[in-house]
Amino acid sequence: MPKHLAMNAQEIIRSVEQEQMKPELPVIYVGDTVRVGVKIREGDKERVQPYEGVVISKASSGIAQNITVRRVFQGVGVERVFLLHSPRIEDVKVMRRGKVRRAKLYYLRQRTGKSARLKQRFDREV
Repeated sequence: MPKHLAMNAQEIIRSVEQEQMKPELPVIYVGDTVRVGVKIREGDKERVQPYEGVVISKASSGIAQNITVRRVFQGVGVERVFLLHSPRIEDVKVMRRGKVRRAKLYYLRQRTGKSARLKQRFDREV
C-alpha cells in the first residue's frame, strides 16, 4: 500500500473516532466514587440504570479509554469495566474524590468493611 494512502486511512480512522468521543466527561481519577448511568434495553423500552462504586483502575486512552468500577452488592464484590466513550454509557458523575497513593487499587478486592474504605480528598473539585 502506498504511504500516502496509509496516512489517509489513519486520518479517516482518527476523524471517525473523534466524532464518537464524548466531550462532556468529567476528569476521573483512581479512587473516586462514581455513578455511571448505563443504558439498558428491556423489550422495546430503554432506561438508564445507575451503577455506583469506586474506580479501582483506569486503562487506555482516546476512544478506548475505560475504567473498572467496584462495588459490594449483597456482600459480594462486583466489578464492571466501562468503556467511557461507549454509546451505552449515558453519563458519568463523580460523587466523591478518594485519597489514594497508587494507580491500581486491586488490593481492595481482599478488603471488606471498614478496611476497604478510602479517605476523602478535598483538594480536587468534584
